[in-house]
Amino acid sequence: MHIVVLTKPVPDPAAAAERLGPDGRLDRAASPSVVNGNDEYALEAALKLTEAHGGEVSLLTMAPAGATDTMRKALAMGATRGVLVTDPALAGSCVRSTVQVLAAALRDLTFDLVFAGADTSDGGGGIVAAGVAALLRLPYLSNAARIEPDPVSGRVQVRRITATGYDLLEAPMPALVVCTQVLGEPRYPSLKGIMSARSKEIATRSLGDLGLSAEAVGGTVATTQLLGTRRPPARGATQVVRGSAEEGAREIVAFLESRRLI
Repeated sequence: MHIVVLTKPVPDPAAAAERLGPDGRLDRAASPSVVNGNDEYALEAALKLTEAHGGEVSLLTMAPAGATDTMRKALAMGATRGVLVTDPALAGSCVRSTVQVLAAALRDLTFDLVFAGADTSDGGGGIVAAGVAALLRLPYLSNAARIEPDPVSGRVQVRRITATGYDLLEAPMPALVVCTQVLGEPRYPSLKGIMSARSKEIATRSLGDLGLSAEAVGGTVATTQLLGTRRPPARGATQVVRGSAEEGAREIVAFLESRRLI
């Protein structure tokens, strides 16, 4: 069984605050890059499944050429190889361009499942995976809390989280699954994994390799545009409630009554 995991390098959330450049785009050089957190959960789920059923895990990333260093961190977790789509013309790509590029790269790969994180910390749109599934006409299984592939029958079952519980979905493979953090904490790379990641293959693909035109993607044809930015309003004064639970409850009720909220 072959699982492809979509991964993206993002600015380290634990580093200095993100900032925008003069062009309104995120200044990615302002902080070190890490693998997007939700993508790590998807990778962990893929690794567990291949450990149980056999097979291998590949990474697919669209990013600048320097992203190989970040991809090595994901390879150290246990992925077999990586594919990096990189091209100067991709700078400033919107969601539509990203979807087109990832879909084109997946057409060149043979896989049983594609895993994606729910969203990315540097964007938060959460619609790239759905767009890729639509372009490739793959079954789309979102919000997965459990994934049970059956390589023999060629089908996969997913327990999808809903507002009232869960749905049990089944689809033929290949399929695209959006993973949630319920699937389990990502593993820490072992020393052996870190050492072996140095020699694992990361194949690079340009737009030309994928049969895409530079004029069809990137910032020049972006469907979204940044019109302005502003800092969030300063947090107002707070009121701390102390004392016993009974005293605290009375103070909270009195506060809500004073604001005519109850």
